[in-house]
Amino acid sequence: MKIPTEPYLEQQRRWPPSSRHILAHFDDTSVVVYQAYRPEIGHYAARHQAFGGEFSFSRMSWIKPNFLWMMYRSGWGTKPGQEVTLAVRIQRAGFDQILRDAVHSSFDAAVYADHGGWQAAVARSSVRLQWDPDHDPAGGKTERRAIQLGLRDEVLARYARDWIVEIEDVSGFVAEQRRHAQDAASYPHLLTPREEVYPVADAEVAARLGLGAS
Repeated sequence: MKIPTEPYLEQQRRWPPSSRHILAHFDDTSVVVYQAYRPEIGHYAARHQAFGGEFSFSRMSWIKPNFLWMMYRSGWGTKPGQEVTLAVRIQRAGFDQILRDAVHSSFDAAVYADHGGWQAAVARSSVRLQWDPDHDPAGGKTERRAIQLGLRDEVLARYARDWIVEIEDVSGFVAEQRRHAQDAASYPHLLTPREEVYPVADAEVAARLGLGAS
């Protein structure tokens, strides 16, 4: 795998233990997000370095910048239809645009004045935002919240056709590390992609996303 890794336990000590944070691997120009697909879609994307074939542009597609959140959702690549894990490196400007366009998937009184305002925002946006409990490698809930972002329509098209820097099939790495994610006793051997808290420079966007909130 091309993405740098670190021992999970070292990263766990560095990551915030609670509240809403975007954990991701990123550099000055790009951000890595994860998706899991059945082989027909995943292998096509990795081979062609683009989404196509049986990939549907008419459905919402969810991306996750947090590797362990993807592992929780895919059962470390064992759930049917999620056997192929893709690490999709996209332009950082594109990821920032996704965050700017994101609208919560359910009404949040701290962000929207009323249900009508939230519904209007949903209608205008092609990006859905969802915060869920983050999970440890074995699937236990943590106090930290993890973000996932649903893309549709023009934003999905830009993600799939314009913003991709590289698509890497990391299923082999997932399979190698799966045995170290069964319980806390095996964590000393577990490696995960190096992730940090992603900085959102725009204060208005950060507030709307609810970063730092519990």
